[in-house]
Amino acid sequence: MTILVTGAAGFIGMHVSQALLAMGQSVVGLDNMNSYYDPALKEARLERLQRFENFSFVRASVADEAALAEALAPFGDITHVIHLAAQAGVRYSIDHPLNYVDDNMRGFLNILEYCRHNDLLEHLIYASSSSVYGGNRELPYSVSQSVDRPVSLYAASKKANELMAHSYSHLYRIPATGLRFFTVYGPWGRPDMAYWLFVDAMLKGDPIRIFNHGDMRRDFTYIDDIVWAIVRLVDKAPEDGGAEKPPYALYNIGNNRPEQLLEMVHILEDLLGLEAEKVLLPMQPGDVKETFADIEPLRQAIGFEPQTDLRTGLGRFVEWYKSYKKE
Repeated sequence: MTILVTGAAGFIGMHVSQALLAMGQSVVGLDNMNSYYDPALKEARLERLQRFENFSFVRASVADEAALAEALAPFGDITHVIHLAAQAGVRYSIDHPLNYVDDNMRGFLNILEYCRHNDLLEHLIYASSSSVYGGNRELPYSVSQSVDRPVSLYAASKKANELMAHSYSHLYRIPATGLRFFTVYGPWGRPDMAYWLFVDAMLKGDPIRIFNHGDMRRDFTYIDDIVWAIVRLVDKAPEDGGAEKPPYALYNIGNNRPEQLLEMVHILEDLLGLEAEKVLLPMQPGDVKETFADIEPLRQAIGFEPQTDLRTGLGRFVEWYKSYKKE
């Protein structure tokens, strides 16, 4: 088994790749190492993966069809694809919409075409997002709900990915599993996420910005719980049920426990021994007030049970953050 992980130098991509490598799997990591946030963090993640002899790395963009084909040509034994490469960020999509069309939609189409023409392919796992639920008000969010009201282009691009994957699964019988991630956090995370921004500001003595005046809840999901699920899904490809049921599955992957944003701030204050100066602001365009994952289908499929509470997970992040900033 050789597994292609796109976005391998990203937050989730690094952790997933590292877990697979530690299990003895051969991993081909692909990343364009873009500058959406400090590339030095991506290089540091990549350095951890390159310690493994069973890891190969190619630098390419999934949005560039020719470059992608050239990068993957030497690897003729890829049997599984975990597609995590994407332009992330709800707020960034307001000012940089073309990035989301290129990286998230054209890039995913190129991955689907690669899978279509790979006769060895056994399973495609790809990243969606809780953002697809958009204007939904019924909680917890369930994959059976309609998600036709996205409130950001990022969300729309992820919903488009789900539709694209379903069509390829139907047309070409590609076993495909989509995962709607809910606010993933932890060591080696993304610097544009609230928990990172809060810790960074508090340690510098700067104020933190809290939107919707703090009246927000998030289903914070610790990275180790995410990795546990992805690793177990690798060899759990959906079954082909014939013309009426393509080999396609879609799951929420969250902590199943929404937390108040201000509670996260209070935990960080306690962990850091600091009181944050809070600047309360209105809701930002494209954001949502609350997320809450119904994880029962994933529980039934692989026995998924989140193990990490918010205080424990934030404690691990703070410990890592202080160590990383000293290096």
